Amino acid sequence: METLVSRSIIQSYFTKLLSTLNVDCAIAGGGPSGLVAATRLAERGLRTVVLERHLAPGGGMWGGAMLFNQVFVQKDAGHLMNEFGIHCEPVENGAVVADSIHATAALIYRASQAGAVILNGISVEDVVFLDDRVCGVVVNWSMIHRENLPVDPLVIRARAVIDGSGHPCEIADIVARKNGIRLNTTTGRVMGERSLAVEAGERTTIENTGEIYPGLYVCGMAANGVSGSFRMGPIFGGMLLSGVKVAQQILEDLQHDG
Repeated sequence: METLVSRSIIQSYFTKLLSTLNVDCAIAGGGPSGLVAATRLAERGLRTVVLERHLAPGGGMWGGAMLFNQVFVQKDAGHLMNEFGIHCEPVENGAVVADSIHATAALIYRASQAGAVILNGISVEDVVFLDDRVCGVVVNWSMIHRENLPVDPLVIRARAVIDGSGHPCEIADIVARKNGIRLNTTTGRVMGERSLAVEAGERTTIENTGEIYPGLYVCGMAANGVSGSFRMGPIFGGMLLSGVKVAQQILEDLQHDG
């Protein structure tokens, strides 16, 4: 029985891992925007992998506000809470609040149920850069990356890569810094996020979502960080809508590219 347990897990995991080596979209970071994007893409039949460095996907949504595990979602994104089966309580101005644990678990479940592969404990440490285009990601176990051990990574090829790394905008920063290219931002570089302004931050999260270099897209807080826009705290409607927007753009772009 002991051998059967280990053999079954190893064979099953490596079958799953092999299925992700060449995908339509690789998403670096399993926060709320990345999970929504993964759900939308996988539902449309695109091979999608979410690469999450932590043990649990979900980003900052788990903690709510200062560990008060409730999240706020404004009226414009309320339909997505219903779509993902998240129980909400109405507040003022058509907004809702929801239990952050319930909401995050629902997003993870829907992405997985839609067919997206979610790999946890894996960090994206670089990209594949060919013919002036981002064509995939370079990955390693998070513990190896964290300990800075001299262990070479593996590669996942992807037709589109989403930087969903949140506040640090790590993937966009790597692409610009290592390859001497200009991103589609005012300065051509990662500009860094500004201080909190809730309404402006929600608006610009969606406005800044999209392709910032051929093959590289940003969503969620990475979209604001790249473009020098505001953070917004424990309000998550913009994050969810950002995931919808980036998925739609990738669907259109990949269809156009054939």
